[in-house]
Amino acid sequence: QVQLVESGGGLVQTGESLRLSCVASTRRFSSFAMGWFRQRPGDDREFVAGISWIVSDIYYADSVKGRFTISRDNAKNTVYLQMDNLKPEDTAVYYCAADPNDLFSNGGVSMNVNWGQGIQVTVSS
Repeated sequence: QVQLVESGGGLVQTGESLRLSCVASTRRFSSFAMGWFRQRPGDDREFVAGISWIVSDIYYADSVKGRFTISRDNAKNTVYLQMDNLKPEDTAVYYCAADPNDLFSNGGVSMNVNWGQGIQVTVSS
């Protein structure tokens, strides 16, 4: 089991930026594909971005391409989500995911996925 702790959320205005961080408590961080998902009230959790074990593959949802950037620092057990040009529709709870099976190319997760507790991002218009 991997514990994930997100930080960096908050309230911003349209067009502003935020950077989310997620620290994983595992000695095998580089063995996990890492991703970010979000969930709006009343909606299902949706894929936002994913990055493979050794950063060779990166995936984004169409709604965030060109605005969000995912990266990872295996030495710090941390994955980041840089969110630029934020829009009100980006308002959601954002969840970090650590998956030993990299299914993010399909926007999915395996049954072995680990989730963070979630962090609120609110973008005002």
